[in-house]
Amino acid sequence: MPLKVSHLPFVFLFSFFTLSCDSNLDIKPSQEIDEGTALDNDGNIKSVLIGAYANLRKSELWGGRLLLYSEMLGANNEIRWTGTFSQPREMLNKSILTNNTFVTDTWTVAYSTINITNNILDAISKVNEADQDKVKGEALFIRAIVYYELVKLFCQPYIAGNTEVNPGVPLILTPSRGGKNNGIVERYPIEEIYKQIIEDLSIAEQILPDTNGVYASSFAASAILSRVFLQMGDYASARDAANRSLNVALSIGKSLMTNYADAFNNESDSQEDIYTIQVNSQDSENAMQLFYSTPEYGGRDGDVSILNAHLELYETGDDRLLLFQERAGALRTNKWRDPNRNVKIIRLAELYLTRAEANFREGTSLGATPLEDLNRIRRRVSLPEKSSVNLENILMERKLELAHEGHILHDIKRTKGFVTDNNDPALKYTFDDPKLVFPIPEREILANSKLIQNPGY
Repeated sequence: MPLKVSHLPFVFLFSFFTLSCDSNLDIKPSQEIDEGTALDNDGNIKSVLIGAYANLRKSELWGGRLLLYSEMLGANNEIRWTGTFSQPREMLNKSILTNNTFVTDTWTVAYSTINITNNILDAISKVNEADQDKVKGEALFIRAIVYYELVKLFCQPYIAGNTEVNPGVPLILTPSRGGKNNGIVERYPIEEIYKQIIEDLSIAEQILPDTNGVYASSFAASAILSRVFLQMGDYASARDAANRSLNVALSIGKSLMTNYADAFNNESDSQEDIYTIQVNSQDSENAMQLFYSTPEYGGRDGDVSILNAHLELYETGDDRLLLFQERAGALRTNKWRDPNRNVKIIRLAELYLTRAEANFREGTSLGATPLEDLNRIRRRVSLPEKSSVNLENILMERKLELAHEGHILHDIKRTKGFVTDNNDPALKYTFDDPKLVFPIPEREILANSKLIQNPGY
């Protein structure tokens, strides 16, 4: 096993990265960015931490595209891309090119962000002692979620094959400095990536405060941990993490919004939000609103339309149906209607559904019975309570509750489902089909001789 050392020169920007096209005559790994201001004092380090959050909220990451990717690859003939951009259409059609600029930019911003967090963690002793745990916890939280998004998109599912062998992504845990290394880093096994994600989030959960404004909190870390464990099929750990997150969230006043529609299009965090990406007129990146909305609400031309096959999944009287509206010649979801509204990353409802599923699979009732958690979600959308529950009920409730929020592909993969081709309904892509995995960007393959391309590309 190779040593976990960085071969990536130091990345420093505390606001925004300028990403430019590279000539093939001078290609460097995406992390090859010149060293900037030294991290030599508390103020500088905290400014760089704000920069890590700024990267995280870019459209290439949690500013929307990561959610869009899941919806496009997992469309299942329930939504359609009608926009002029070719990059999402390649995902919808399962014909992604290795030079797809959306894919390349996500990889680039992801590793730039990871390198920022590595530099913060390396300099943590220079932070005022009273703030060290909070700063460290936030850096670990950001690093973990970026690795988690990378391993979900660029690698085979955790439950497919041998995780000790299946290639993950380059694992870099120490900062780059100045250019002393050559940037040649190989892919680590998927198992190693997941272990690091769990370690980072577990530490973050222990040292982050329960309340931290719009920044990472202890219960946000445990909420993301519940996602990670669910993706791995470790249901007991997913149950426990979701329950811990729920306990803290409820203790500080979090609750489901009474009206389902009120959980969306918020200018500030709602009582249901566990973690969001803050969006306003000054920092307005929200790729989901851009592509899902329509011109009268500041979107493009309605690039994503909802098909009848999706609406037919809902029961009569389900309040969630009220969020679908005919606009710009097609059916739209109002979850992403309004401009300058926060990007929903994780809501309380998801934690209830994760706990319900994990409890059901484990035959337990930690925090609540699966039926109780399922019915609290159904009551909120004016559906009759069920008298009994099965796994199919829970998974369908999850699909409808979290529809168009970036979950579908990852739920299909972890439950060993399939994706129906949008152009040929007879064609099915199994959960481990290489076409449901992103290619390693061509630019990175050219720059790094140790990177192995994914099958099919």
